[in-house]
Amino acid sequence: MAKRHRYHRPWYALLLIIGLLTPPPPAIAASSPPPGEEAILFQEIPSVFSASKYEQKVTEAPSAVSIVTAAEIRRYGYRTLADLLRSLRSFHLSFERTNEALGVRGFNRPGDSNSRVLLLVNGHRVNDNIFHGATTGNGFILDVDLIDRVEVVRGPSSSLYGTSAFFAVVNVITRRGRDLKGAEVAAEAGSHDAWRGRLSYGERFASGLEMLVSGTRYESDGNGRLYFPEFDSPDTNNGIAEDAEREEFHSFFARLSLLDFTLEGAYIDREKGIPTAPFGTVFNDPRTRGEVRQAYGRLAYDRRFANQLDVQATVSYNLFHSDGDFVYDFSEDATPLLVVNHDEFRGEWWGSEIQISKQLWERHRLSLGGEYQDNFRQDLKNFDLEVFLDSRNSSDNWGVYLQDEVQLRDNLIFSLGVRHDHYDTFGGTNNPRLALIYNPLEKTTFKLLYGEAFRAPNAFEQHYHDGLATQKPNPELDPERIKTYELVLEQYFGEHLRAVASGFYYEIDDLINLTLDPDDGLLVFDNIDEVEATGAEFELEGKWDRGLEGRLSYTYQEAKDRKTDMLLSNSPRHLAKVNLIVPLYSDQLLLGVEEQYTSKRKTVLRNETGGYAVTNLTLFGRKLYKELRLAASVYNLFDKKFSDPASLAHRQETIEQDGRIFRFKLTYTF
Repeated sequence: MAKRHRYHRPWYALLLIIGLLTPPPPAIAASSPPPGEEAILFQEIPSVFSASKYEQKVTEAPSAVSIVTAAEIRRYGYRTLADLLRSLRSFHLSFERTNEALGVRGFNRPGDSNSRVLLLVNGHRVNDNIFHGATTGNGFILDVDLIDRVEVVRGPSSSLYGTSAFFAVVNVITRRGRDLKGAEVAAEAGSHDAWRGRLSYGERFASGLEMLVSGTRYESDGNGRLYFPEFDSPDTNNGIAEDAEREEFHSFFARLSLLDFTLEGAYIDREKGIPTAPFGTVFNDPRTRGEVRQAYGRLAYDRRFANQLDVQATVSYNLFHSDGDFVYDFSEDATPLLVVNHDEFRGEWWGSEIQISKQLWERHRLSLGGEYQDNFRQDLKNFDLEVFLDSRNSSDNWGVYLQDEVQLRDNLIFSLGVRHDHYDTFGGTNNPRLALIYNPLEKTTFKLLYGEAFRAPNAFEQHYHDGLATQKPNPELDPERIKTYELVLEQYFGEHLRAVASGFYYEIDDLINLTLDPDDGLLVFDNIDEVEATGAEFELEGKWDRGLEGRLSYTYQEAKDRKTDMLLSNSPRHLAKVNLIVPLYSDQLLLGVEEQYTSKRKTVLRNETGGYAVTNLTLFGRKLYKELRLAASVYNLFDKKFSDPASLAHRQETIEQDGRIFRFKLTYTF
């Protein structure tokens, strides 16, 4: 009985939150918060840049868009970009205790590197050129404190962005020097002996020069005692991994702007213990670890001329280095023979892009652009006592795109975009996007959307092989392809409420999977899978001028293997989420509440994980003393026990997640 009562406690919290989502009484707030902290009402429809690569109202964007602001990041206590994305409709995440795998609209392969979501920072692509991966957890290249807002564009966007814009585009837009107006220091501590420190400086000078410089350091001992029943025997420490999850990183970001030019750079170096003993490694050996270093530098030019001509151009250099140490026991008798096997992946590339956009004949907004990427280093190496793999590769690709937004009538917009990409590895691909956007009433919008996208095979899939004669490369891989159909309704009610409802259907062909070649018995990546999915999303968002705001969402999704008609692994049918910010004392003390429900999921062995609901709370205070801000957070408030499906790299079928975790944070601006 006690266990059953504990299981339902999150639903009591959910009912309480829904009951609180009503307009606040007039006495809640006595003063208006300063810029950057206020809730933005729906008196004016917000704008988005990432849907079309120029500013437009979200109701005119050819996609279903979500925007998360810096104020929401603070008030909900988001520690990482993964925390933020987890709160949005149609997104779910899983964690194999190394990196977060991002699921969108029912697709989330265990152990995935997020190569089917395009991740941008200020419009710059940060997916790497080895795995095409997008890191959203602690390995994300930017400290979340430096985020001004995040724009999430759902659906295929290869018509503008090329590869990886498969399910969604996530554009992280940073704060500027004017947002800090001086120095800012932040310090936080939490469970697992975790601590983080950040020092930032930003300013806009009378000369027009604007700068932002920031550095962050993080360390954590991780969960010191992780129990895995699959290893429960005396010779593997009774299934307990001790002190095997230590993590640390340091990151740096700088942005300098003058006139029409911006110089920007970012760097992160993260090291993380791997406690799950993947790939048959020795259990409970802290030497099994991974380290990733990622950096970019770019110069951007952005000019709007008097004749409504916009010109944007960028050139960039990018680096991705990944090192893995994996401890194996090669003994053939009772005496251990421990050997550390090393993976070294080295990626470097430079790229450039130019886009010209112009308003023509009052009813056309025409955009023309081109992009080039030179992957001059895509090296893969594996060795221990001898070298098993030393593959040195390079490649290049280019793309050109055209988009026209036509105002057919005052309340009817037709948007057409198409992009051609060419890769020296597999050839060319064309990807269109069409949207018909209709406003029958002032606050009612219908969107009929169709889009195609692709994901190019990555260097790991094409070139990796091992020294055990179990896996071979496949440089002849074709790109994965998706077609998506979607209908969206966006409805505003007065100045305070916004509702979104959408239905979608997509088909994926030539999906790349690791399979066994019957001719030689070797594992190889090949284009063998096909997927189709249907789903519906509903969201109600409210914002009031006295500080209360909230969001309710529900997603139904069914993603299946087209050949077997079986549900995909790690694909929940139901996602339900509640977000609520409640002012407790004027505008100085607020409570952020999250409730997130994920239904049961299939594992790769076709068993099921249980559904679960998690509650997160954050108490946020501002100007309690001069420019001091504080945040006290508890995640998984009711200490719910739940697990995520694991990939075939693990002996474990599921990986248990953390229980209740605390964090306390102080931020002071000078």
